[in-house]
Amino acid sequence: MESGTNRPLARKIAVYVPTLAGGGAETSMLRLCEALMARGYAVELVVNRKTGASADRIPQGLRVVELSRQGKLLARLTAWRAYPEDWRFLLRPVVFTRRPVMTLPYLSALADYLRDNRPAVLISAMFYANLLALWARGLAKVDTRLVVSEHTTVSKYVEDRGPRAIKRGRWRYLPSLLARVYARADAIVTVSDGVAADLAALTGLSGGRFTTIYNPVVWPGLVQAASQPVSHPWFVDGEPAVILAAGRLDSSKDYPTLLDAFARMQANRRLRLIILGEGQQRALLEKRIHELGLAHDVQLPGWVDNPYAYMRQARLFVLSSRWEGLGNVLIEAMACGCPVVSTDCEHGPREILDNGRYGRLVPVGDAVALAAGIEQSLESPDSADHLRRRADDFSVQQAGDRYAALIRALIDRR
Repeated sequence: MESGTNRPLARKIAVYVPTLAGGGAETSMLRLCEALMARGYAVELVVNRKTGASADRIPQGLRVVELSRQGKLLARLTAWRAYPEDWRFLLRPVVFTRRPVMTLPYLSALADYLRDNRPAVLISAMFYANLLALWARGLAKVDTRLVVSEHTTVSKYVEDRGPRAIKRGRWRYLPSLLARVYARADAIVTVSDGVAADLAALTGLSGGRFTTIYNPVVWPGLVQAASQPVSHPWFVDGEPAVILAAGRLDSSKDYPTLLDAFARMQANRRLRLIILGEGQQRALLEKRIHELGLAHDVQLPGWVDNPYAYMRQARLFVLSSRWEGLGNVLIEAMACGCPVVSTDCEHGPREILDNGRYGRLVPVGDAVALAAGIEQSLESPDSADHLRRRADDFSVQQAGDRYAALIRALIDRR
C-alpha cells in the first residue's frame, strides 16, 4: 500500500550488511531475508560489495543492490551533514581519525538508495553498518523505520583493538558515538541477552530499548546438508576421533588455547582436530601447530561449502572463543547432533547451553580446563536428540516470526 510518492511501500523491507563474508552476522541476515520473503515481504539486500564466502548463498529471488563509494574525506563531511548537532561526537572517532568507520565511503550511496526506494523498514547488522544506516536515513530524510541489530559484544571488540589503538581515539570515543546515534533507531535488536546488557552498560541507553531476537540459525535444509558425505580421510572407520572447531581465524576465537589443550590431550590418547574457517591468524596458527608437533593431527582446511556434514561426523565440537555475540556454530553443531564444549565467554554460550545443561562450559583462556572439558565430553557425550531439541529454539521460523512481529509494530506505529 502506498498513499503518495513520499510514503514508503508497507511491504518493502531492506536489509543492509557491508559484505557477504562468511561470518555469522552475514549468514543470519541472508536467512532472515529468506524468512521475510516467505512471509510475503518484498525484500532487498543492500551491500557495499557483493563479495565474500556467502556470495553464492543468496536466496533465490532476492534482489541485491550494490552501493557505490565516495572519497573518504567527502564521506566524513557527509556523516557530519546527517546530524550537524552531533558534531562533538563525530570529531574524534569519525572526522579527525586516521581510519574512520570502515563503511563510511558508502554513506552517500546508501542515503540515495533510501531516498529512491523508500522501504518501509531498513534492518542493518553490525555496529559500523548500523551507524551508517542511521546517518543515511538522516541524510535521505525519509520515513523508513530503522532496526539496528547488534551481533557482537562491542565492549570486547573494542578491548581487543589493544590499549594503544584505544588511546589514539577512534575506539576510545566509540561508546559515546553509539549512544548518541543508536538513540535515533526505531528498534535495537541484540542477538543475546548478554549482548543487550553489554550494549546498555557501554552506551548508557535504557535496557528497555533492546529486544533480544536469537539468530535464525537452524534452517530447513540443515538436516539434509548434514547427511551429505564428507570426502575426508579422517572420517572413516578405524581412525581416531575428530574434534571440530569452526569460525574466523582471528584473536576472538582463541584457537591458540584450543591447540594447547589439544596438545595436552595427545599425551594420553590419539585424536584429530579440524578447524574450519579463514582469517588473519592463519600463519600464526600454522606456526603454533608445528611448534607443538601437531602437524599430522591438526588441519586448517579454510572455509568449506558444507560445514554441517563435518559437524555430524565429528565426535565433539569445541568453541574456544574469548567472546561471542551468540555463538551460531554451537547451535549448528547441536542441530547436527554433535556434542559441544564451550568457553563460558561473554556472551551467548551460557544462554545457548542453558547454564551447562546442553554442554560443558569452561573458563576462557584456560587450556587445562578446556582439555578436561573435552575429555569429560568424549567420555560421556550428550545425546543427539537432547541437543537437537534445544537447537530448535534458534530456528529460522522463530526468528522470522519475531522479526515479522517487530516490523508490523513499527509500520503500524506510523
